Amino acid sequence: MPRSSTPNPHPDQEFRAIDALFQEAGLARNLRGKAGGVTRRMSFERATPEELSQAEPIPRVAPNGVQWLPVPGWERIHWLWHGFSTRKGGFSRIWCAEGAPGELNLGFTAGDDRETVARNRRLLAEAVTGDPATPLVTVRQIHSTVLVVAGAEDAARERPRKADGLMTDEPGLLLGVQTADCIPVLVADRKRRAVAAFHAGWRGTVKRIVETGVGRMRLQFGSRPEDLIAAIGPGIGACCYAVGEEVLSSFESQFVYANDLFREVYDSDPVRTKYPMLFLTQRAPGHSPIGPSQHLDLVEANRRQLLSAGLKPRTIQSVGGCTSCQPALFFSHRASRGHAGRMLSVIGIRPR
Repeated sequence: MPRSSTPNPHPDQEFRAIDALFQEAGLARNLRGKAGGVTRRMSFERATPEELSQAEPIPRVAPNGVQWLPVPGWERIHWLWHGFSTRKGGFSRIWCAEGAPGELNLGFTAGDDRETVARNRRLLAEAVTGDPATPLVTVRQIHSTVLVVAGAEDAARERPRKADGLMTDEPGLLLGVQTADCIPVLVADRKRRAVAAFHAGWRGTVKRIVETGVGRMRLQFGSRPEDLIAAIGPGIGACCYAVGEEVLSSFESQFVYANDLFREVYDSDPVRTKYPMLFLTQRAPGHSPIGPSQHLDLVEANRRQLLSAGLKPRTIQSVGGCTSCQPALFFSHRASRGHAGRMLSVIGIRPR
């Protein structure tokens, strides 16, 4: 056959064309891998845990003793219920020191009595809405992008549906997502009076649950991004959230701004800083146990998704707090090595 007169494109040109398409879609081709025995690693800004740490938020104390976090300014929206729980102010005793007040575990975890958790949930409902009998709808969370439109019938279900996001325009319900390190995100439509709650761990975040959820609100309720407000609740902070190769690769393959979500965090042990000679080794650089870890900022990752979904920066708030390094205020699955209660982030529409 005669040879074609059109020359084949150089592989670099093909890759550049592919990268341009990915960038247009808000994605990035996964470049992490081995080539010729060398692994190319992204380079991140360096920081210490202290530089990334967050101030501990000051909770509001309800008349029934529950300590919870409101979103500044949202109280002025007269039809909106909302709040982020802490671990303070309940009846659970399994993680308490002897003689200490009970705690507000809101998850049906192993070891805690179901009726105690139910009492705690009624306390939170009373703190947020004024009525302990306010129906609360939760889901069985599976680190997915599954979203449900909730109604009154969901509050009566014996077994909640599997999902990681809820939304409704039905008044009189509280929607809740459970966390103990993952990031809770609450969204409200000020014009159409619709609300949503999302559970965003790293897996849900890399799958774009918040961005997907805002899109679903647009389809379900006709919500417009310019009418939405959002609040990001307490979760594990970048100061404490060291992650491995799987998480790094997943974020790099999905987000062109992945480099902005990670920091190289170095141990700031004061003894090591003052007496560095005590910690010198004869091992080659890169083989010493002393070195940086990669830390992920899940709050910023979800803020970026809200921006990508069309929300304005001024309509997005973060209430602050790190569940891992502020254990007196929050439950943390990671800091307690799995022996922790659960907090609830709730939102709802006050009946007329």
